[in-house]
Amino acid sequence: MKNLRLKSARAAMDLSQQELAEKVGVSRQTINAIEKGDYNPTINLCIAICRVLGKTLDELFWE
Repeated sequence: MKNLRLKSARAAMDLSQQELAEKVGVSRQTINAIEKGDYNPTINLCIAICRVLGKTLDELFWE
């Protein structure tokens, strides 16, 4: 399932996939795969993304 909430939050902060990837220590392809729903990130990666974007796990990853 696509993660449009992640993509929207990233875009709202005017961050590219590459910029977010650098901030959390993964590749741009990893961020792309998460947004497309092709990759299920670890809880630690989810938390790192949430910290960068100023969101909670509920807001970005849990339904």
